[in-house]
Amino acid sequence: MANETKIELPTAEQLDSEINRIRHQKEYVKVLRNTISSLVVVAAIAVLISMLLLPVLRVTGTSMTPTLQNDELVICKKWGDFKKGDVIAFYYNNKVLLKRVIGVSGDMIDISEDGTVYVNGEAIYEPYLNEKAFGECDINLPYQVPDERVFVMGDHRATSIDSRSTSVGCVANESIVGEVVLRIWPFKQIGTI
Repeated sequence: MANETKIELPTAEQLDSEINRIRHQKEYVKVLRNTISSLVVVAAIAVLISMLLLPVLRVTGTSMTPTLQNDELVICKKWGDFKKGDVIAFYYNNKVLLKRVIGVSGDMIDISEDGTVYVNGEAIYEPYLNEKAFGECDINLPYQVPDERVFVMGDHRATSIDSRSTSVGCVANESIVGEVVLRIWPFKQIGTI
């Protein structure tokens, strides 16, 4: 008899161990697949909510200081009527700007040389301002807000380009993204606007 090789068969214990290892591996893959599927669904729902109902925006620039600072993240709500004093987000030249509503359709807006804003003949109370300023204004004052539009101004009046400038003008209702309602970044300043 020539070289016979003896094949060693696994023991019952070894077979049982290998079967358990394969079973656990299949269970792990199944759990991993289900977890990834769940995360994808949750992410898709979050994206839909943020796009359709509660857009998240990043503040750029200083036109809304002291209320909003550069690089803060805010959430807008897309439903409801916008009233005087609300901070809104709107589309302008392929950008989203954030400004405060000063007047709505039919309101008469006037601004004195010292920066005091009058709506329908009454000076408005603006506790959110650090300082008043006339700013860049090339519209004829007093100015009546057209139908289906809102008159907006930044809180940093000296630097803000807003409805006082004919380049921006009053904001059409269909251009409004929503009302800025919540600051979510930085975490230490989370809160309503």
